Amino acid sequence: MKQLFPVILIILDLAAAAVYVCHGDWRKTIYWFAAAVLTTTVTF
Repeated sequence: MKQLFPVILIILDLAAAAVYVCHGDWRKTIYWFAAAVLTTTVTF
């Protein structure tokens, strides 16, 4: 239960990356994907 917030944050980061992939904005895609990776690394 204590990892619920980080998991939600990771999902939201990946969703943001997916939106920017659809729009073709690769800089923001990489940013949000890196944010998800960083959150995953720190959490787990």
